[in-house]
Amino acid sequence: MEFSGEKVTFKRVFNYIFGLFLITLGVAFSIKSGLGSTPVASVPYSLNLILGIDLGITTLMFQIFLVCLELVLLRGDFKRKHFLQVFVSLIFGAFTSFSISLMAFVPPADNLMVAFLMSFISVFLIALGIFFYVPTNIVPVSVEGAIQAIAIVTNNPFPKIKICFDVTVVLSSLILSYIFLGNFGSVGIGTIIGAVFIGYVVKLIHSLNYRLTGQNVDLKKM
Repeated sequence: MEFSGEKVTFKRVFNYIFGLFLITLGVAFSIKSGLGSTPVASVPYSLNLILGIDLGITTLMFQIFLVCLELVLLRGDFKRKHFLQVFVSLIFGAFTSFSISLMAFVPPADNLMVAFLMSFISVFLIALGIFFYVPTNIVPVSVEGAIQAIAIVTNNPFPKIKICFDVTVVLSSLILSYIFLGNFGSVGIGTIIGAVFIGYVVKLIHSLNYRLTGQNVDLKKM
């Protein structure tokens, strides 16, 4: 059996599911830290506060927008499987709920040092999750799908576009929150840390993997 022109193997499916789970675990650590949401969750959360509608709905709205962005950028290269990103977002949401429930077993961040440690654990888990699931070339979460599309169109490395994308999303959230709410919404120092460092950590993991295995993982494969 093949998917996206590649044979479906246990390793490929495992890396995909495991990678998605690591990302949601990173999101849970970010929330537990109390230093702000992850960069990609900042816009949906701001819309949730502004519009007063369910966070799940605003997240779905944001992801549909990103799928449309991919369609505009890739045009003829946009594949039918990319519409499945909306379905994947439902799985991602279930993993997120499960990961947050796991955080009940983690002691609260009762001081700033522990909070920062949790924030950096979040960055590492999200970066590692991206490294595991993106190269499987199954169906990307719309956020990574949009980053891949931008990286392909601009011919820039995935980690570099990841940093620019996260910073742009955080700035957009700040602007929306300040204009409509008069505050910074879900954005905190942890959000800034994520926006700046997740892309760099993906790059470091990629470099370390190449040194250890000699394999160059393609993070722009769609």
